[in-house]
Amino acid sequence: MNEKSPAPDGQPRLFADANTADVPATPSQTSARARPPRLRLPRRDQGEMFLESLDQRVEADHPVRLVWAFVEQLDLSPLLNRIQAVEGHQGRDANDPRVLLTLWLYAAIEGVGSARQLEALCTDHRAFQWICGGVSINHHSLSDFRVGHAELLDRLLAQSLASLTHEGLVDVNTVAQDGMRIRASAGSDSFRRQATLQEHLDQANAHLEKLKAELELNPMHLDARRKAAQLRAATEKQQRLQQAIDNVQQIAASREQRQRGDGLQARASSTDPEARRMKMPDGGTRPAYNAQFATDVPTGIIVGVETTNAGNDAGQLEPMLADIHDNTGQHPQQMLVDGSYSTRHNVELADQHDIELFAPLKEERKQLDAGENPYAPKRGDNAAMTAFRARMGEPSAKATYKLRGQSAEWTNAQARNRGLYMLRVRGKAKVQAVLLLYALAHNLLRAHQLREARKP
Repeated sequence: MNEKSPAPDGQPRLFADANTADVPATPSQTSARARPPRLRLPRRDQGEMFLESLDQRVEADHPVRLVWAFVEQLDLSPLLNRIQAVEGHQGRDANDPRVLLTLWLYAAIEGVGSARQLEALCTDHRAFQWICGGVSINHHSLSDFRVGHAELLDRLLAQSLASLTHEGLVDVNTVAQDGMRIRASAGSDSFRRQATLQEHLDQANAHLEKLKAELELNPMHLDARRKAAQLRAATEKQQRLQQAIDNVQQIAASREQRQRGDGLQARASSTDPEARRMKMPDGGTRPAYNAQFATDVPTGIIVGVETTNAGNDAGQLEPMLADIHDNTGQHPQQMLVDGSYSTRHNVELADQHDIELFAPLKEERKQLDAGENPYAPKRGDNAAMTAFRARMGEPSAKATYKLRGQSAEWTNAQARNRGLYMLRVRGKAKVQAVLLLYALAHNLLRAHQLREARKP
């Protein structure tokens, strides 16, 4: 402790002045300051040995274990029956379908949509290493598996929903539906008119014939493998261009029905012919697909998945009701949708299946501001439309409709949080496979949360 030193007024003070620069340092202090400080420096070149298995590197309550346990319970016999490498015969061992499915389900949870990125994670990320268990996986196998089994994924979704219904976690009484536009894997400048597409198709055909002739001329040449890859790419390009021409004709016919003489302005993408230009949430117009999810309101479980390239949601209720019935064996008692679904056709369709439809009325706010009653019967209304108007005028119906935001829109928000902004695949069938994988992963986590909430 410092000794008391007198203040300028002669009174003693407890501590010395903070400014002690004029106090000369002792020789020992000067020598210590000149020496370098002692630090604990990192040594990254030191060799070490760790005795640790992959199973020990992943925590017991890690989510990846939950995904693996879910996949182990699934019936993947259709995939196993296709494998030609069997005991007693030659051939390379096939990758376990459970590993591939678990990789994509966990990738959906982590927001990974690229097969090449997933391949890198299998060697760099601890959880993905645990899934592989030393099995080497390349991005070609991952990509082919993701888009090649859409029908099986649809069946697995139905089986998982049946299991959840048996547990009492899902009742499918009140369902909310909403659409979400996802950026397609196509450039905005890839849209061409039919004449331009036909010109590109002729060039692709000529290039394809040239490659076939070169490959037939020297089939055993060292460059034959590269030529075969070029031939495959040229064939796929030819198929895309032909599909684009077919799609542009469909678009032209549709535009002619809506606006006379407008069909010549129709365009289709040469890279993803089934993609359509849609207005996105930010107000811009880009190639996209319309992903439709139906969510069980009390639980947040996805019970229906549909993919469309229609820009609006007016015609998406009917295919979704069919998908819900295929997945669960029943129709919901109540259906919550936004105003774009509230067409006369949808109201009559819901009435045919004894479904109460909850949706905003057309121009409801405009009629209220004008002093009119939007819930009263209108000229030309049938019984279904009259009942729909009267129902939406009741306070209980408005309270029920408010549940749509915390279910359907919550599902879309979860999808965005998991990276569902842009698609890495092309074509409606492949997009449907991606959405089904996401729905399985979403339901897996949600069901786990519901089971944990049931525990005392």
